[in-house]
Amino acid sequence: MEYELLWKIVTYIYYIGGLLLLLKIFNTVTLGVCKTDKRLDGQVIIVTGSNTGIGKATALDFAKRGAKVILACRDLVKAQNAKEEIVAISNNRNVVVRHLDLASLKSVRQFANEIIATENRLDVLVNNAGLGGQVDKKTEDGLEWCLQVNHYGHFLLTNLLIDLLKKSAPSRIVHVSSLMHRLGRLDFENMNCEKGANGFMAYNNSKLYNIIGSNEFARRLEGSGVTSNSLHPGIVHTEIMREVSPLIRYFVNKMLQLFYKSPEEGAQTTIYLSVNEEVQHESGKYFADCQEAYSSSITKDKEVGKKFWDKCCDLVHLKPEERFI
Repeated sequence: MEYELLWKIVTYIYYIGGLLLLLKIFNTVTLGVCKTDKRLDGQVIIVTGSNTGIGKATALDFAKRGAKVILACRDLVKAQNAKEEIVAISNNRNVVVRHLDLASLKSVRQFANEIIATENRLDVLVNNAGLGGQVDKKTEDGLEWCLQVNHYGHFLLTNLLIDLLKKSAPSRIVHVSSLMHRLGRLDFENMNCEKGANGFMAYNNSKLYNIIGSNEFARRLEGSGVTSNSLHPGIVHTEIMREVSPLIRYFVNKMLQLFYKSPEEGAQTTIYLSVNEEVQHESGKYFADCQEAYSSSITKDKEVGKKFWDKCCDLVHLKPEERFI
């Protein structure tokens, strides 16, 4: 019996290893790369969650291209360290740290007010910050933690910065979503986990919301010179699992290091949508590996998008005069 159990364990490890190897090969073969050498001198770009992972790699690329990059982060110590590293590598000292806690709608408003007061333009807004692994945890605003950080906080932020984006047109909004949106579900009676919380589903739902929201932004901004697109960065080794237990996080991180994309590889589609002239006029689309990809049919439904928009406005307490359409 002990021999049979050992053999089963070895067999499982063998198959899991094989699947991970196939994943690594798939990631390598399909990897999209933003190849443009376009400069961004004079442009102002905000990247949320840019003290680590994909966001940091994205901010570094923009800094190398000469843009003024605003690192919008919750942890100011990590953000300052990231700034110093980005400045040292890019030789661009025009990198600024601003506090933004997406789990606080008050913080989002304070951040937006500061940007409006200090910047005369905004060329690209990258809604990158995200987390996973939360279970039945609410923010100070009474919203499910993962949903607020991944979607509702960004939804409010984008609305508050719309006028500055319009003033700077042509400008771009880029929403970092995920392939996992296909497992998400939209229930208008459960958009704040009123029927119960599940960390896995909350994450999937937040990524679905990102795309539905991005497409609705695109419809409402048509003709303004501001585009809105979403993307799947790939299966990337980041700190998105930082809220789960240390033991699980340790093993997941070890696996990610071996088989998944690096943050630099995962940032390529974000950079592509932010910089490449090929997509300057594209809006309301979903991308992966620097090319248009398929998203769930519900993300394209105009009536769903309109109802979803109104519900989001209510949840983040957007005043009627703040709703740009």
